[in-house]
Amino acid sequence: MEKFEKFNYQTDESELKLKEFISKVNELSTKGFISESATEDVLAAQLQNTKLKHRLAILQRAIAEEEKKQGISSSISSQTKGAAKKMNVPVRDRMSVRDYLSDVFTHAVQVAFPELGDKTASVASTNEKYVHKFGDFQCNDAMALCKIFKDKGEKKNPFDIAQSIASVVTSELATNPSLAKVIDKIEVAKPGFVNVFLSRVYAGEQIKDIIVNGVQPPTLNKKLRVLVDFSSPNIAKEMHVGHLRSTIIGDTISRLLEYLGHDVVRLNHVGDWGTQFGMLIAHLQDKFPDYLTKSPPIADLQAFYKESKKRFDEDEIFKKRAYQCVVALQRFDPDYKKAWEMICDVSRRDFQKIYDRLNVTLTERGESFYQKHMEQLVPYLEKKGLLELDDGRKIMWGEDRGSIPMTIVKSDGGFTYDTSDLAAIRQRIEEEKADWIVYVTDHRSYHQVLQVYLHDWPQLYLLERFPYYNQNDDRWKNSVRHNLSINPHFRKGVKASQGAGHLWNLSDMEPVEDASKSNWILP
Repeated sequence: MEKFEKFNYQTDESELKLKEFISKVNELSTKGFISESATEDVLAAQLQNTKLKHRLAILQRAIAEEEKKQGISSSISSQTKGAAKKMNVPVRDRMSVRDYLSDVFTHAVQVAFPELGDKTASVASTNEKYVHKFGDFQCNDAMALCKIFKDKGEKKNPFDIAQSIASVVTSELATNPSLAKVIDKIEVAKPGFVNVFLSRVYAGEQIKDIIVNGVQPPTLNKKLRVLVDFSSPNIAKEMHVGHLRSTIIGDTISRLLEYLGHDVVRLNHVGDWGTQFGMLIAHLQDKFPDYLTKSPPIADLQAFYKESKKRFDEDEIFKKRAYQCVVALQRFDPDYKKAWEMICDVSRRDFQKIYDRLNVTLTERGESFYQKHMEQLVPYLEKKGLLELDDGRKIMWGEDRGSIPMTIVKSDGGFTYDTSDLAAIRQRIEEEKADWIVYVTDHRSYHQVLQVYLHDWPQLYLLERFPYYNQNDDRWKNSVRHNLSINPHFRKGVKASQGAGHLWNLSDMEPVEDASKSNWILP
């Protein structure tokens, strides 16, 4: 132990002398009394000091092992343990040089300052105007580390911090051929920049590889099965700009993941199931009674949809028939299934024209695909005790019971979008074995926002409750009006007392006669 303490003292004394020497060199350099080449002596001294620290770490590990054998609590600090870490940053083909250097400097920071724990470092590329002077990349973390030490009550100069980081990398360069293959040299500049000069031989090899083989993706550490859910238009309705946006972004994400080497499944979760198909089938039966033997000439499906919707809203007998058609369709009655397929085919052809023009490929898997999965989902959730009865409905709460619950089964026994979404997630994880599911959709859920707003927060304006909508972007207002006007759950009331808009209530609420007395005023 006495020998160890003596060696420890010599190392500390050596480090103190080194700092004094660096300070003197910097002082002389700024006064012009010493050339820049003298910094090589500084780096040489730092290298020698690093070697001393390494020898010290070996002695401390030996002492720790001996103390462990004798049952003595170890006196070696975590700081010393950190100093003994060896760099394990492999050089890979077609790797990101910046990411590689970030790993190198992360190791250097953790070795130089183990008391900071698993502190990571960042590396930035140098402006091309200054590459010849300051190198290809820079690690500028010394200034940030200086502030961290200051907050801990320790005063450290950023230049000294940069010197400590650089000395670790320089030491590795002398013993690590893989690192020396990438980095030519390291320089430190005031106030605390560590400049990295890449090996011109290595850079030349990378450029040659690109010229010969083209731009290739980096090596994939783990191939994932990725499901990308995008586009998702509704059958019998036109594809609007939101669907186009999702289509283009989703295709871009898919192409990128495919380029990287992942197993990508492009899913088009079309809206091809639900109540609207009951009214469409009922209207088809009335307008084209021979549809089973003669293909109906439905050229404008959007107009056909509007006709059926008008009848559904105004004719109670037709509405009752429409619901009966939904039940028959969900039983997969052959005649009703054929009518449904005819309607879907008309929309599908129109959608495909757009996909072909955009050069987008998709695998259609609409809501109808999950009908059997929804039927299996309900007993699965009941068995796990996740469903609650609420006024005839079966609902399921998320982690936050203060939010709106999901309706899994309606009071009439039907399913909802919540049911199909959950069934889809379960199928994609359990059957598709997806490692990663990407949903490309608009983050603004107006229907849910309006329900929460109108039901639970009287006398609160929408902009006060949801700060997002304070942005200088009025597009959301048109989307709100659109959702209100086409959704049967909302009813337009009297003109607002302020502004040009109208009041809207939930359809099951009492009509508002006086705008000034209403609790539900939309901005």
